[in-house]
Amino acid sequence: MTNDVNTADRLQPLGELLAAYMSRHWQQPCTLQQILQIPGGASRETYLVHLVKAGDPVGVVMRRDPPSSLIDTERTLEYQTYQAVHRHGVVPVPEPIVLETQPGDLQRPFSVMSLVSDGQASPTAMDEPAMQGVLEKLGHNKWRLLGQLGKTPISTLGVDAFMPIPDHPAAHELAYWQGVIEQDLLHPNPIAATAYRWLEKNLPPPSPHLALVHGDYRTGNYLYNPQGEITAVLDWEMAHIGDPLEDLAWSLDPLWSNSPELAGRLLPRARALEIWQEASGITIDRTAFRWWQVFASFKALAIWISSAEDFVNGDTKEPILAMAGWPMMDRQSRILLERLSPHGTHTHIPPLI
Repeated sequence: MTNDVNTADRLQPLGELLAAYMSRHWQQPCTLQQILQIPGGASRETYLVHLVKAGDPVGVVMRRDPPSSLIDTERTLEYQTYQAVHRHGVVPVPEPIVLETQPGDLQRPFSVMSLVSDGQASPTAMDEPAMQGVLEKLGHNKWRLLGQLGKTPISTLGVDAFMPIPDHPAAHELAYWQGVIEQDLLHPNPIAATAYRWLEKNLPPPSPHLALVHGDYRTGNYLYNPQGEITAVLDWEMAHIGDPLEDLAWSLDPLWSNSPELAGRLLPRARALEIWQEASGITIDRTAFRWWQVFASFKALAIWISSAEDFVNGDTKEPILAMAGWPMMDRQSRILLERLSPHGTHTHIPPLI
């Protein structure tokens, strides 16, 4: 209890600053009721804030730039993506309220979204007995929504107005994440180097379909309720225009599941693919998809390498950066070794599809 009180006392000034800011933004009196920090945010500090606006309770979520981040992302692009997706309604997202790109009143740039109160994001809560009867429905909804996103033209969403359109999405993404590794590598990493050579040698043709790619579509980045419904898709900070197979491969990476047989702790992988294909109308090119599956693990390894560099040389010693930078790097390296080995036994991870 003492720690909770101390945490509340520590956050109180920040909450008061936000309440004062929102009073000016809404042009209505606004007071702070409660502020809590949501743990686990690796690229933004995330706060649940309960306010009283003109006498009525209202909940918002504030995301503020941290001193150091697991990934470097563009906050304006993320906010515009929320606006585009919310406006179209292709998948459920919180309503964006305001974006501040300058430090200003809250010391660092921040954004404010509406609070979606129905749902939780915890992957481990899916293992609870009460959830077992709805996991199939939840999995169906997860890959149905992802398929719908892949089916929706970028011009319909309007994201082509503020996002670059790559000529060759696979080549573009490979070059970007190899650049991250080269910039942030603390010591030689032969697994990353081997994976890059394989990906470069086996690069698929330019993508026949372009879509808005979420960039981190996995269990843990959406809210779900006990009825098996997905009430909001979160964390669009890595969103970009690209090949929809990229999101599909990322969602199936072994790192996101506690079972080799299940995709995202929810469904058999083959069933997830069926749902996605039906919702997207896209027939999966198996050769291209194998490339994107290897790339998913390579991209994740790049993120863990970057987080290790941030922990060692950055402005913060947040435990999540250390966790990502060492245990996650080790796990992802083992996945890539299995992926690339011609004699891989796939004892601990599923084979490529």
